[in-house]
Amino acid sequence: MDSHSAHGGPPPRTAAGKPLRAHALRNRDALLAAAREAFDAGRPDIRIEEIARRAGVGVGTLYRHFETREAIVEAVYRQRVEDLCAAAPRLLETVTPYEALREFLGQLIAHSAASQGMAVALQNVMNTGSPVFARGRAAMTEAIALIMAAAVEAGALRADVAPATVFRAMGGICTSHDQPDWEEGAHAVVRLLLDGLRPGAAGAP
Repeated sequence: MDSHSAHGGPPPRTAAGKPLRAHALRNRDALLAAAREAFDAGRPDIRIEEIARRAGVGVGTLYRHFETREAIVEAVYRQRVEDLCAAAPRLLETVTPYEALREFLGQLIAHSAASQGMAVALQNVMNTGSPVFARGRAAMTEAIALIMAAAVEAGALRADVAPATVFRAMGGICTSHDQPDWEEGAHAVVRLLLDGLRPGAAGAP
C-alpha cells in the first residue's frame, strides 16, 4: 500500500489530470516528508532550497510539484488531517466506540499541538483564501460523526448532541495552545466533555 492509500486520499495528479508516475510520486512524498519533518522541528520558515536538499531533489523538481511555498504548507496540513481522520475507522475496529471517541479526541489535541510548529506558515495559507481549512474541518467532523454514530448505536453515547457541536468544543479547547500546560488542561476538558456525552448525563433525553 502506498502512502496515499494509507492516508485515505486520492493519488496526486499532474496538471493535466493524469496520476503521477512512480518516480514523480516518490519525489513528491520525499518533499512532503522533508517539509513535515522541518515543521515538526519548529522550523516553519525553512527555505524552499533546504526542503529540496533534504528530499534529495532539485529545486526545479520541488516547483513542479508545488508552485508556491504556500502550496507545500497546504499539502503538509492536508496530509496531517488525512492521517488523523484515517484513525477513526481503525479505532472502531480495535476498541469500543466510546473508547474510540476518547482516543480520537486525544489525537485531535495532538494534531493541534503538532500544527503549532507551522502556525505562521498556516496563517499565510489562510490569507490566500485556501479552502483547505474548511475541507479539513469537514473531514474531522465526519470522522467524529462516524465514531459517535457507533457509540450511540452501542448505547454508550447520548443521541442529542451533534458531531459538529463536539468539533466546535474541541476547537475552543485547542485555541488555548498558547497557555502554559495547555495540553494537560485540554485532556482534562475532554474528560468532562465525554462525561457530558454519556446517556445518563444531566440534560440527556
